[in-house]
Amino acid sequence: MLCNKIKTLPELLNALKSLRQKKKKVVFTNGCFDILHAGHASYLAKAKSMGDILVIGLNSDSSVKKLKGKSRPVVSQKNRAIVLSALWAVDFVVIFNELTPIKLIKAIRPDVLVKGGDWKKENIVGADFIESYGGKVKSLKYIKGLSTRGIIKRSKNF
Repeated sequence: MLCNKIKTLPELLNALKSLRQKKKKVVFTNGCFDILHAGHASYLAKAKSMGDILVIGLNSDSSVKKLKGKSRPVVSQKNRAIVLSALWAVDFVVIFNELTPIKLIKAIRPDVLVKGGDWKKENIVGADFIESYGGKVKSLKYIKGLSTRGIIKRSKNF
């Protein structure tokens, strides 16, 4: 069942503990993933290729609203989590309420932290922490023309 991929932080940490005992490499990324599009799908597939287990930190509805404005999110956190969990590349989804995923990153201690190419390494939350214990921080190439903001803007023309 897809929703088995959606975890609370304690559930996720428990699952990761047994996977790490099997020497599985954990990759973490985060975002709003408000309207899932081809750019997201490509990005998540590339992130998955950097390890064995891909964990998505999903911004809650309240944190999306604070980050993106009162008209967002377009899709609820529950529905965003279900759609993400349906993707082959995604192993776990955990929802967080804070504006940044630093608490998740510190709790999960991923082997690899991945962000989109529109993020510079010095602006990636948790990058210093990840590198402090030998983890890697990767920035994937941004796919021009594929953004949630652009999709919303174009949809207003209908």
